[in-house]
Amino acid sequence: MSSAPRTRTPALTTAPWAVAPHPVDDPVSARLLREYLVDVADRWYELYEGRSSTPEEIERHLAEMPSDDLAPPHGVFLVAHHAGEPAGCAGVRLLEEGGAAELKRMFVRPDKRGLGGAGVLLAAAEAAARELGAGRMALETRLDLTEARALYARRGYVDVPPFCEGPYSEVWLGKELGDPLGTPLGDPLGTPLAD
Repeated sequence: MSSAPRTRTPALTTAPWAVAPHPVDDPVSARLLREYLVDVADRWYELYEGRSSTPEEIERHLAEMPSDDLAPPHGVFLVAHHAGEPAGCAGVRLLEEGGAAELKRMFVRPDKRGLGGAGVLLAAAEAAARELGAGRMALETRLDLTEARALYARRGYVDVPPFCEGPYSEVWLGKELGDPLGTPLGDPLGTPLAD
């Protein structure tokens, strides 16, 4: 990791949206993480098996993909509020190599989509990554999550070499977070990409 993490991630407010750090093990966080998982699992199961996820599958996936690393000192969990109500979340954790952070569990409730919250949440996640000492943000996603991929492309994320493996990892993206030294855009682990 490139430098020692700082201890405070500031809140970001762009009315009517507000994003701030929140304990990942809090009931509000747990509810948003469950909604996130149901949303992405239902999309996957509907695409590949023509059905929605079951409660047992959601419980199994929650156990297989814990979020406890989205907490200080090497991570942060953000909760977005729209007009005072919890409406989305995102997690950031430092990766072991190359001064990069990874974006995890980015989610906006379906009834709040199209209101600008995803962009506010992503900006807050990038600010949190910088606050943790990261110079780059990385993420992995799926091909069918087209709306998320479009958001990331609009915000400057580009394809990078795979940096993790998993049954749902199909696309790997990365972005420089304003490195003051002007390091060329590279993969999230620090290897410059070929032109």
